[in-house]
Amino acid sequence: MASRATRRKRAGLAFLGVFLFLAVGVHLYLAQRLVWAPDWVPGVRRALLAGLALGFAALLTQAFVRRREGRVYGVLAWAAYSWLGLAFLLLVTTLASDVGLALLGVAAPEGWSDASGVARARALGVGAAGFGLAAYALRRGLAGPELRRVEIPLARWPRALDGFRIVQLSDLHIGPLLDRRFAQSLAERVGALAPDLVVVTGDLVDGSVRRIGDEVAPLAALRATHGVFFVTGNHDFYSGADDWVARMTDLGWRALRNERVAIDVGETGFDLAGVDDHHGARVQPGAGEDLERALAGREPARPVLLLAHDPGSFRRASQMGVDLQLSGHTHGGQIWPFRWMVRATVPWVAGLYPVGASALYVSCGTGFWGPPMRLGAPAEITELVLRAKN
Repeated sequence: MASRATRRKRAGLAFLGVFLFLAVGVHLYLAQRLVWAPDWVPGVRRALLAGLALGFAALLTQAFVRRREGRVYGVLAWAAYSWLGLAFLLLVTTLASDVGLALLGVAAPEGWSDASGVARARALGVGAAGFGLAAYALRRGLAGPELRRVEIPLARWPRALDGFRIVQLSDLHIGPLLDRRFAQSLAERVGALAPDLVVVTGDLVDGSVRRIGDEVAPLAALRATHGVFFVTGNHDFYSGADDWVARMTDLGWRALRNERVAIDVGETGFDLAGVDDHHGARVQPGAGEDLERALAGREPARPVLLLAHDPGSFRRASQMGVDLQLSGHTHGGQIWPFRWMVRATVPWVAGLYPVGASALYVSCGTGFWGPPMRLGAPAEITELVLRAKN
């Protein structure tokens, strides 16, 4: 049987293969539409092709040296991931222009939509739109998470706990671009809220404990009346979930790995359950989501809150008596219009979703993954205020 490290390496190689296939296709498409089709003069054409080649080279190089440390790696990571976001937005705007020209070409004179003058105008328009959107998205991404306050009425929530406040962090992705300064800022901002409970719903990191273990140290300052709890996300498994659980336990957090704890407040209270991310089974045999185990033996009349990284868990959780599930994973799409691609796989992308007696809240995430950009899906620190419905 393959070792855990071997399985992680295979999963990484599979991801890298798909990534390279898509990256080559996207760059060739952009070169065709924005460089060759407009028939630029040789000097402009060479400069544009060189820019595309440098962007692709940055992505490729970063993928192969991502586990190395040092300032050079940091600069390369910022360049590669920023280019990834720009290339995505150029792809979207170019595709949109293709559709527009195809529609216009139906009623236009023959050959009009292929004329080099139109192709140049399209390339200039696409470039301006792509760079403009990327600049705005970069500014939003680097601005840090917003504080979002959400009130959630629950049918079975105890009247005595009306106004109970939970701060949710999710998808911090501390690693290549976000470091201990980001962690320090989060600890200070959450501390100022003085919450009753802090929960972290997965994807804390991108990288091993050996490489970035010190970057999370400021998170030891996170405090709440009833503790700090977290569950694993898929990226935590890619980064070594067991090691990270041990690291965060040393910092005072409590991991919920297919288990639950009682949160008692005076003579009342609720159960807090948490599950491993279901992707964990692909990396580590015996790991992954186990809702039955997390909810087994509980008192049915007692409210239960579930922490699950992937909102897809809500399909079953809502049928198993869970009052509220807190999730992340989607980033709200992070860069519009990617949220519509996310919606094709899971109907719950961002925000509050009441379903019968249950409810789901999906965070847009507190950090970012890949491009340091946010467009139409601002990062958030979420203050959830639970209300008794009756």
